[in-house]
Amino acid sequence: MQTLGYYNGTYGPLDEMTVPMLDRACYFGDGVYDAAYSRNHKIFTLGEHVDRFYRSAAALEIKLEQTKEELKGILNGMLQKVDSGECFVYWQATRGAALRGHTYPEPSRANLWIMLRPVNVMPLDRKLKLITVEDTRYLHCDIKTLNLLPNCVAAEQAKRAGADEAVFHRGGRVTEGTSKNCHIIKDGVFVTAPTDHLILAGVARAHLLRACAALGILTDIRPFTLEELFAADEVVMSSAGCFGLAAESVDGKPVGGKVPALLAKLHRYLWDEFITETA
Repeated sequence: MQTLGYYNGTYGPLDEMTVPMLDRACYFGDGVYDAAYSRNHKIFTLGEHVDRFYRSAAALEIKLEQTKEELKGILNGMLQKVDSGECFVYWQATRGAALRGHTYPEPSRANLWIMLRPVNVMPLDRKLKLITVEDTRYLHCDIKTLNLLPNCVAAEQAKRAGADEAVFHRGGRVTEGTSKNCHIIKDGVFVTAPTDHLILAGVARAHLLRACAALGILTDIRPFTLEELFAADEVVMSSAGCFGLAAESVDGKPVGGKVPALLAKLHRYLWDEFITETA
């Protein structure tokens, strides 16, 4: 089996799965999600992604039916049913199914969706082209909700501009990408935005910070500006599927490429971590 879906205990190929029309995801996007990648049928950093998933659910008062260990068991069990050991593993929980109404339905049973499809993590030597987009999203970007329409619009803008990703900015401050955290390296220091309500606390971001600590690279957790982005020695984008890719241009202007040795050290550390944990 190449792909596999799950909805409240029902399994099947993704293109054959159906969900109830009254699931609140259909008309409110009322839910939270998380995702990770696997290798050798082992899900990388699963515990960290599951922890964040439960934090997001708690922030929106979505009552999950499964414990963390039960959810991990379902995800790991599904991964053994697909042919490829290298998969994008996605899961989400919605508040339940009920007639459309803005207030939360009571009682509410959360619906669990899971989707697996074969995907490889991105090679770390790939360079990204970025564009900048004003950040008009709502002020709860720290919660990993299903409400991603502004991200989709910005990602489409990047695609039409011949770029790989869009970077949001708000009042001159760089926040994050449409599906990745954004960081810079300047004068040997790895700079990343604080995990406030304007960005998602990325698991890959946390691993980059740990890599810097292990390698003796100084870090600075603070807001940084568009001007600093363009003047950076390196611009780094991180997510579960790319760990920490460098950018080669922003809005068509060359950026980065000034400290390749430092970047290579980070890449080696991150890749070795992935290979070791999924051996």
